[in-house]
Amino acid sequence: MKIAVIGNYATQFLVKELNKRLKRTFPDLILYEAEYNTADFEFLNSDSNFFLFAPEFIIWHESTLGLRDLFYQTKVESRKNFADEYVSRIASYLQIIQSKLPSTKILFPNHSLLYCDNIFGSYYSKVETSWQFQIEKINYLLNNESLKNDSIYLLNSLPVNFDFPVTDYTQVVNAELHFTPQYLEWLSNSINKVILSSHGKFKKCIVLDLDNTLWGGVIGDDGLDGIQIGALGIGKAFSRFQKWLKELKNRGIILAVCSKNQDDIAKSPFLYHSEMVLRLEDIAVFVANWESKADNINLIQKILNIGFDSMVFIDDNPAEREIVKTHIPDIYVPDIPTDPSDYLNFLIAENLFETTSFSENDSERTKQYQEEAKRTELSRSITNMADYLDSLEMEARIGPFKEVDYERIAQLTQRSNQFNLRTIRYSVSDIENISKNKEYLTASVELKDKFGSYGLISIVIIRLKENQTAEIDTWIMSCRVLKRTVENFLMNYIVKMLEQIGIIKLSGEYIPTLKNKLVADLLDNLGMRSEGDNLFSINLEDYKLLNSHINYGNYNK
Repeated sequence: MKIAVIGNYATQFLVKELNKRLKRTFPDLILYEAEYNTADFEFLNSDSNFFLFAPEFIIWHESTLGLRDLFYQTKVESRKNFADEYVSRIASYLQIIQSKLPSTKILFPNHSLLYCDNIFGSYYSKVETSWQFQIEKINYLLNNESLKNDSIYLLNSLPVNFDFPVTDYTQVVNAELHFTPQYLEWLSNSINKVILSSHGKFKKCIVLDLDNTLWGGVIGDDGLDGIQIGALGIGKAFSRFQKWLKELKNRGIILAVCSKNQDDIAKSPFLYHSEMVLRLEDIAVFVANWESKADNINLIQKILNIGFDSMVFIDDNPAEREIVKTHIPDIYVPDIPTDPSDYLNFLIAENLFETTSFSENDSERTKQYQEEAKRTELSRSITNMADYLDSLEMEARIGPFKEVDYERIAQLTQRSNQFNLRTIRYSVSDIENISKNKEYLTASVELKDKFGSYGLISIVIIRLKENQTAEIDTWIMSCRVLKRTVENFLMNYIVKMLEQIGIIKLSGEYIPTLKNKLVADLLDNLGMRSEGDNLFSINLEDYKLLNSHINYGNYNK
């Protein structure tokens, strides 16, 4: 893991905080710190140490206080164009970085409004040459640049709530240290979350208690008319909380329910209460019984087939939280405030759901997991696996990467950890370049069965080499379709495609990580021969078709 830090202030203490925090996850971390205020030199010099270092991430932090000093040095008649020229400079450097380091991601905190100068007071919005007008315009233009440029990720420069000083002006004067240690600790934590997300380490699911968590009161005792939601009692706090949860669900975060309750009683507010925001269709997995919550969360995890470290459990009861923490140490259990009015603000400030990607497919995730619960129920009624797979009536659509899927494909490379042969992360622009490069053969798989569509669930990238050979660059599959024989279906397709273009030998490599032991035997199971050191190969003339319970979709027979 190589990370470069550059800024228009003395960044040594930011580097220190990043080193301390990131090394917990990336022990092989190497940090490069550019000299004070040298962005122009580093980015314009193609032979600079910065480019020779070739970082995976660039932390580019421009102090708003330093920028304000630059604004004051600008002639008044030129200040109208200050924001445009500043962002134009940033954009030109982004293009240079992208041309030199196409896979590098730039994390750029936006500019804080803490440093307003009140020269024009509240009249600033009518004075285009005012500092506050220009700094707000800079953030707007940066947002637009982020939409156009796949390499840059804007970070919020301030937490939602903070009770620490951001700047110590004595240190600014004495040492050009623009930020306090407390602020740099917060910022490094924020940066850490983004980097972890890009490496597939992020929260995917919220498991929710019900009584006094989603509504006030106890549904079993107070009844449908007695629980507090909406206008009743403290119900507005719960309604706002539910609205936020629904927005997360629409973004692709999985909502699950884990409640000690009778199932039909627990579901009644979702079905019949007119002021409930969340409905049953918003919940991917609903578990309400009198078993321990730790056992029920284990059941939810098995149905969803995701890691405990990607789950968050929210419960108002400290005793229940402690039991879950003890029995499932990997799950994150926040100690939410005792006052429901504070639930929402507390969780927003926690920023638990950082992400570096989003696609339209994410909004379909709840429906897909509801369908998966039905499949799980069916599997319990059929004892023979082959009969079960046949009963699903699976169909797949397979073919080269399509432009409309680039975002989803990049997302798979960034998020998938378990069924991931080499764990290489690609951006959208990387996927676009690979798709257009004749040195690569690509394949993506969409799967559906009688319960519904899984969406795009697997990708393969094959690199074509000399002497009629090829190698597997990337093989990823969603864990939602494990044991469905997708890998056999896809291997049959790959071999057929390679033979059609004259390839006679395919090689592959398994790069072990802490999470991808699932695919340690993949290449061996697909008929490839081990060559030692986790390297495998097969002469395609020796390949025997693998058994699959999947049929081709109509358009790709």
